Amino acid sequence: MTRDAYFSFFMFTVDLRPDDPASRKLIVSRMRKLRALGYAGFDVPIAPRATTDHAREVESYRGLKGALDEAGVGDLGITTNVGATKQFDPTSTDAAQREAALAYLKSRVDITAALGGEVMAGPVVFPYNVFPASDAGEPLWSAELQAWLEPGYRRAQPVLAELGEYAEARGVRVAIEPVDRWEQPAPNTVGAVLDFLEGVPSRHIGVCVDSAHVILGGEGPDAFGAQIRRAIEGGRLHDVHVSSLDRGAMHDSWIPWRAFLAPVLAGYDGPLLVEVFNAIPEFHNPLHLTRRKFWEPGQDPEDPEVPDAFTVADEALTALHVALHELEDARAGVR
Repeated sequence: MTRDAYFSFFMFTVDLRPDDPASRKLIVSRMRKLRALGYAGFDVPIAPRATTDHAREVESYRGLKGALDEAGVGDLGITTNVGATKQFDPTSTDAAQREAALAYLKSRVDITAALGGEVMAGPVVFPYNVFPASDAGEPLWSAELQAWLEPGYRRAQPVLAELGEYAEARGVRVAIEPVDRWEQPAPNTVGAVLDFLEGVPSRHIGVCVDSAHVILGGEGPDAFGAQIRRAIEGGRLHDVHVSSLDRGAMHDSWIPWRAFLAPVLAGYDGPLLVEVFNAIPEFHNPLHLTRRKFWEPGQDPEDPEVPDAFTVADEALTALHVALHELEDARAGVR
């Protein structure tokens, strides 16, 4: 079974720093090493900025694309990872803030297009890692949280609907990623995203499914199968991430490969993204990481207790290929 595999730059960074010549050089070096392992493309984070000078941001990434082309790696596939923020919140009660959020998300679509990408994925409805509280400062959970979420979803639907029309004109699809409940209050499941999308007509807004989120926070294999069929039939399955439950090394993880891949591959022909969240400082708190960092040759001191980042990437790709071959054999009835 032939399938392109992409690799997430969350192994290395949350900010490409596109204007920095040293960062550009390092990006090229990493891409070359990963291409040599067999990766066909990359998912790159587009860091949020406090600025509203989005045109300047877009130009900086256009410059990065030129540098990638000049270095001979511009032909590799690209997807982008984007998150809503407290400043740029599509669910805000303030209409001006929702307009600012729309402008921000449109700029991220423009950046994706400037990099040659066709998919922008991430938690783009509610702000990432921001949790609501009552007027008394008490966190909202359970039924109170669900009641708080409903009007936020309704406020965000027109924002995402307009974003979909904008993205379509630029050849980009937006994939809303449901993430775990300790990362953000909602949406946490594929079903919740699909329900939200009932109020978003554009099929250029869809869902991103991630094996770690599906297993840790999903509603079980039967529900997952039904949700994936619903997404495929509605033309909404735009991105697929394969990640271990601890977001670390994949080759010896608890991923139920067949249960996850079989429903997805029945109607998805895009790349599969291998996503490893390395223990870089930016992920310590939001993901509560306790494991050691996968060190990067030439960038970090060698740590004999853990593998290096490129060994982890290589082993992950091998594990994915083995799972795909086993699935193909199972479909063909090979024992």
